[in-house]
Amino acid sequence: MSEPLDESYLKWLYEQVADPNIQERTFTYWNVLKVLLDKEFVWVPDIVNDENRIADGKALRLEFLEAKHIPVNEVDPSWIELGCSFLELMVVLARRLAFVADGEPHYWFWFHLMANIGLAEFTDHRRLPRRHVDDILNEVIFRNYDPSGLGGFFPLQYPQEDQRTVELWTQLNEYVLEQQELAG
Repeated sequence: MSEPLDESYLKWLYEQVADPNIQERTFTYWNVLKVLLDKEFVWVPDIVNDENRIADGKALRLEFLEAKHIPVNEVDPSWIELGCSFLELMVVLARRLAFVADGEPHYWFWFHLMANIGLAEFTDHRRLPRRHVDDILNEVIFRNYDPSGLGGFFPLQYPQEDQRTVELWTQLNEYVLEQQELAG
């Protein structure tokens, strides 16, 4: 492989949610996705089953290696065992949304997940301060958002319970159901 593993992996993740062939900086998102890749999404032990979403995110690395025909035994095991990045988690959530609600992962990634946490406008042309982005990511990770889910991935207009205490998989499903009901 001619480029470093991390660069190749970022490009592969980018391809999962955006078109890497677009060159116009008002329509590219390399900077924000790099920040998301660098930020670990940690599991809050009080929330049962979210560790499964983290495992799903980390599993993307094996999928990447297989897609690029890189033998696992040729990769430093510590790379495979790194914590789940915010980006990996979001790619997995976007794929799951596409599966349970139809559509493409990039649609769910940008028009729902990124929009819901307030980062969809963060293109390579229009940067937000890194501290602001870190604050948003920490609010999502540590569930410092509204009980309705506002400020998190899955805000609900009519929540049945405090979304800060509900696992991501349940939040995702409730969000899809509400979106479908609101659509008619």
